[in-house]
Amino acid sequence: MAAKINDSQLAQLLEATLFASERPLTADELTATVLSDFAISNKQLQMVIKQLMLDYQGRGIELVATASGYRFQTKSEWSEYLARLWPERSPRYSRAVLETLALIAYRQPITRGEIEAVRGVTVSSQIMRTLLDRGWVKVVGHKEVPGRPGLYATTKEFLDYFGLTDLASLPALTEFSAQSVLSMETEALFATAVAQTTTLQ
Repeated sequence: MAAKINDSQLAQLLEATLFASERPLTADELTATVLSDFAISNKQLQMVIKQLMLDYQGRGIELVATASGYRFQTKSEWSEYLARLWPERSPRYSRAVLETLALIAYRQPITRGEIEAVRGVTVSSQIMRTLLDRGWVKVVGHKEVPGRPGLYATTKEFLDYFGLTDLASLPALTEFSAQSVLSMETEALFATAVAQTTTLQ
């Protein structure tokens, strides 16, 4: 027989679980692990998570939904100051890296050659290696043209890092010429990167 737990206790358990977890957790993962002893409906779970999110709105940390699940993180407005605690953990990516990442994010799937055509310069192997090693992009297939070049797309890790739940959450673009869009894509990604929060893990 399933144990009973009220909404207040459920909120405390969820809060403790998400605070202690080293990665975001989905509703299904929560149900299959820490909540497995309780008869919790998905509706009740979502309601309590939503209430937790509201409870943290006026505080220095917040509960957010990412592509990989729910996690606690610090508020973006304090990231500039918090970064001083971990100076060695605050990598600075070049404009070339972020331009390449922006093109992949907004135009995926895209080949290296197509990225070079828009940027007007060669994309170095080091730039692609940086994005692949960081786990932000991956090869999702090959274009059916001579040489069958790899098609690049973003990953869940990319969405999680930039605080996005899905690609539809990317900053909107309003102009569509090649250079203006490249500039807007890059600036949008730069702004998101600067505001990127430091997670509690």
